[in-house]
Amino acid sequence: MTAAALTFRFVPRYRGLGISAVGLGGALLVIGGIATAVAPLVAGVFGAGLGAMYLLSPAWKLEVAIDDAGLEVRSPTKSRFRLAWSEVVKVVAAPNGTCFVDGGAPERSLLVPGVGAVAPYDIRDKVKLYDAILAHVPADRIERVESIEAAKAAAAAPKT
Repeated sequence: MTAAALTFRFVPRYRGLGISAVGLGGALLVIGGIATAVAPLVAGVFGAGLGAMYLLSPAWKLEVAIDDAGLEVRSPTKSRFRLAWSEVVKVVAAPNGTCFVDGGAPERSLLVPGVGAVAPYDIRDKVKLYDAILAHVPADRIERVESIEAAKAAAAAPKT
């Protein structure tokens, strides 16, 4: 990566759900403690634990960095994968801001979730990332579709 790399951080897409799980779990813990009831205590521990694990996930330390040479998904300590623009097999792009960068293998591919896209994460400044990816990938390797889900379903449909 060059010094001019742009970075885009992964963030929890369902942050409100995680916060709600922690809050509801905490409330159940208090109720279970006051009433000395096991069921609310167990439910509280479970709910608060799941919510906290989601909010504190190491996935939120990941970032996408792009420059003129390529795209990299990395954590603070190591690179998950690096993909030169010339190695991009194809980009499937939808008008809602969702795009899938196919690096030739699942472990070298990236989904940038747009509005309404199905993904467990979001990416900060994803519109800028989407635009930058489309600007760096040659037009003949960009497939424009109405939605990623519809394109995926069409590709999986049996050919007659």
